[in-house]
Amino acid sequence: MGFSLEGVGLTHANGFRALRDIDLRIAPGERVALIGASGAGKTTLLRVLAASLRPGEGRVTLLDGEPWACAPAALRRLRARIGLVHQSPPIPPRQRVVTAVLAGRLGQWPLWKSLASLVLPVDPDGARAALARLDLAERLYDRCDRLSGGQLQRVALARVLYQQPDLLLADEPVSAMDPALSELTIALLNEEATRRGVTLVASLHAVDLALRHFPRVVGVKEGTILFDLPAAQVSDALLRELYAAEGGLPLVGGLRAPEPAESAGELPPLRCA
Repeated sequence: MGFSLEGVGLTHANGFRALRDIDLRIAPGERVALIGASGAGKTTLLRVLAASLRPGEGRVTLLDGEPWACAPAALRRLRARIGLVHQSPPIPPRQRVVTAVLAGRLGQWPLWKSLASLVLPVDPDGARAALARLDLAERLYDRCDRLSGGQLQRVALARVLYQQPDLLLADEPVSAMDPALSELTIALLNEEATRRGVTLVASLHAVDLALRHFPRVVGVKEGTILFDLPAAQVSDALLRELYAAEGGLPLVGGLRAPEPAESAGELPPLRCA
């Protein structure tokens, strides 16, 4: 239940080429971090993996199926097996937290159950259990517009935990959280993927989180893959090349600028602990 991309390219309607010649294969149960500067194409790549954006070139295989060769009903079933955590969760402001979490299984439930849950939550205990893992159980019946940005991101994570997808995708899932909470949340995502044996791909701006928590790291630059390596083999030189346009290395606590080299050709250490 992994995926493969072969020669995938995508050009937006405005003519911007977001992805170019992407070849990427991830085996079932692998945990992979996508890193790269803002605008590199990480979000577009995750949307392709979520079968929500159709590439203009190449071949996509997800969970042993080709989404764009499926009939509409089969495509809906495939999408129900994929969980995507958005950086800015698309949650209606007036919606209750319990309803937002239970929405994780709308694609798996029959229509009558989905409609009934909008009126009276059908599994509040299940929603509370998912929220408890993120220290939000007490906000079960709060309206979502009463939550902070970081709390909304945790609600979105709870929704995916409740969904229990076969492919778990996360797009900057901790961007609104403080460093300590970011660390705990990324650890929880990895724990969930390992416990259930599902594939996890997360886009992270903070390089240190990616190197600490993911065995495999893919660097994305200008819509292409710059490197695809075990975390231990990601060199300082590669990181510097990947983030050259940002003027420093993005870490969970903020941006750290490179120190000047003592002599020509010498690279200052940028590796994260």
